[in-house]
Amino acid sequence: QVQLVESGGGSVQVGGSLTLSCVTTANLDGAYCMGWFRQGPGKEHEKIADIDSYGSTSVADSVKGRFTISLDNAKKTLYLHMQSLKPEDTAMYSCAATGGPCDWLGTEYSYRGQGTQVTVS
Repeated sequence: QVQLVESGGGSVQVGGSLTLSCVTTANLDGAYCMGWFRQGPGKEHEKIADIDSYGSTSVADSVKGRFTISLDNAKKTLYLHMQSLKPEDTAMYSCAATGGPCDWLGTEYSYRGQGTQVTVS
């Protein structure tokens, strides 16, 4: 069973930076897609970034220019680098993975982590 474990969340001041990590046991030898999601209080679940096995990335408009997704294949660790944080970025952030290419709207992720809380105030 593939596991994903997030870490790095916490409380940060407005304008601050934070990097989230997601360690996975997934096989990263073939085609895959990994992504970051978040759900804030009273808000819908939102996809904010993804990365495929070629290293191509996509980022939601809501965080574009502030958040960056990256993957260290050797460490099997997915990262979300967040800067210029705003109160509306407060949410539970989780990572997900699946085989195959990334499709921003169409990808159905097979595996998800439990999440890590980010609070911006």
